[in-house]
Amino acid sequence: MPTEALKQQTTRRLRILWIVLGALLFVSITPLWLYHRQVLRLSEEKLQDTERVQQSEITRSLASETLQFEQNLREQLLSQRQVLSLTGWIENVDDPAHAPQLARLLQSFVENNQNILYVTAVNQLAKGQSAGSISSDQDPFVGGALKRAFTASIQGLNFVSEPFALGKNNRPALVVSVPLSSNGQFTGMIASVVSIDRLLERIRDASVRERTVFIVDGHGHIVAHPDSAEVVPGRDVTSTSPIVGHLKELPQELRATETMHFVERDKNNHPVEMIGTYSTIPELSWTVIAERSLDSARIDAGVKELTAQALSFVVGVTLVALLFGYLFALGITRPIRGLVESVRAISRAEFHERVRVEGAREISELAETFNHMAGDIEEYVERLKQAAAENRELFLGSIRMLAAAIDEKDPYTRGHSGRVAKYSIIIAEYMGLHSEEIDRLRISALLHDVGKIGVDDRVLKKPGKLTDEEFDLMKQHPSKGANIMRPVAQLKDMLPGIELHHERMDGAGYPYGLTGDQIPMMARIIAVADTFDAMTTNRPYQSAMELEFALGRIRSLAISKFDPNVVAALDSAVASGRLRLTASLVEV
Repeated sequence: MPTEALKQQTTRRLRILWIVLGALLFVSITPLWLYHRQVLRLSEEKLQDTERVQQSEITRSLASETLQFEQNLREQLLSQRQVLSLTGWIENVDDPAHAPQLARLLQSFVENNQNILYVTAVNQLAKGQSAGSISSDQDPFVGGALKRAFTASIQGLNFVSEPFALGKNNRPALVVSVPLSSNGQFTGMIASVVSIDRLLERIRDASVRERTVFIVDGHGHIVAHPDSAEVVPGRDVTSTSPIVGHLKELPQELRATETMHFVERDKNNHPVEMIGTYSTIPELSWTVIAERSLDSARIDAGVKELTAQALSFVVGVTLVALLFGYLFALGITRPIRGLVESVRAISRAEFHERVRVEGAREISELAETFNHMAGDIEEYVERLKQAAAENRELFLGSIRMLAAAIDEKDPYTRGHSGRVAKYSIIIAEYMGLHSEEIDRLRISALLHDVGKIGVDDRVLKKPGKLTDEEFDLMKQHPSKGANIMRPVAQLKDMLPGIELHHERMDGAGYPYGLTGDQIPMMARIIAVADTFDAMTTNRPYQSAMELEFALGRIRSLAISKFDPNVVAALDSAVASGRLRLTASLVEV
């Protein structure tokens, strides 16, 4: 025995030595990795500096060209407005006297500018002349943009619309407009639908070597993108582009150029490191953005080739270290895996699960401690379950005794609460309610008349019909019952059945006159069960009705007083024989 114990102890020590040996091997390759990382870092910094400079030059240049493009378009519209002013047509561009000349003027304007697809001049009533290859009536994007342009012109503002796609080819375009006025009075608008194909060509020329250059507006919508078939003008890219999301947090009047590093997801949802630069155009609330993945930049700059030789040596040493590390790790991972499986079993309430005691001394001690802990937890949980069951039975017993005490105040209602609870549960089961809802319904039905404790016996036990004053006193018992039970936190979910079981679907009930869906389902069910028991038992003011007669009366009150679905469930329960009249108190 001593020899075996010594051998076992030696084996466990050897496993610890293997772990230490693995750590030593890891430490031996750390300097090589640090050297490799230093080489990569220096190369990466140089690469990113180069890409940052290129992107800044591209975005600044395109921002300047874009602003110049928009200013040229506006100058052309202003020149047309000057012509209208000189000819006097500006006062009413829809005047039939000069309609042919104005139409020719607009047509010439379109033909002499390849960027203009459509131009229109309208008076203050939005009527006038137009020319071009598209129609505002046929394209909803054009029509909507022109309406917004007209609204801006009324306010005396120049207008540049959000970008939109034209035709099947998703041709990017926008609306530019200037207001017309005479003697300081608004007389109309001249507006044009502008193709930004020229900007799109420049963007495509700049989008080389897996670099993507595009333009967005102040709302994060695409103005122009090299892949216009997939990324159409007007598309919101705020959620897909971290740069665009960042731009929306900046003041629109800010003129800035900034480079960012961020991570995007490719089509396979893999993370991709990116570098991007933006240059804002505050005059238009647009921004030019250039993005490129660092991987493509590394390939283009030859960084991977430069590091390949260094990597080959490091990888060789690493593979050897990994081989030894794997062998060493087996001595730790196997017993730990057993611990993990046992923890998962306990999380599934399988407290009988135990861990096999094996591995190094420290791990074996941990496994033994875990097994003791699992046994203690199993025993404690069983005691908790038993205590919970006893507490539940005590709680339900108290509820039953309280209900019986209430019923005993009136010999005619003895057993009433128990029967109402039984009928309510059967109806709820036929309506497909969940077990938790049925459990709450059971308690609420047992206590539905608890408020009668606060009703004077001369009213409660009166053998004849109640006077109006006495009936008003009787109608207080739902509210009194709810107030009695409200301090008990565990009965919070049962209060609707106690307080509202005398409400009617048509709003003629009490205490609040609720209607339809305002009445909780719990109260609707108890209302039917309560009436059913009252009709089928002897009372001071009536004899017990026959089952079918009572059902007929309840059916006649469906919709007006009772929920038709609850009445239908009562019918089904009686028809199936599940619900039968009983004069005795039933345990529920």
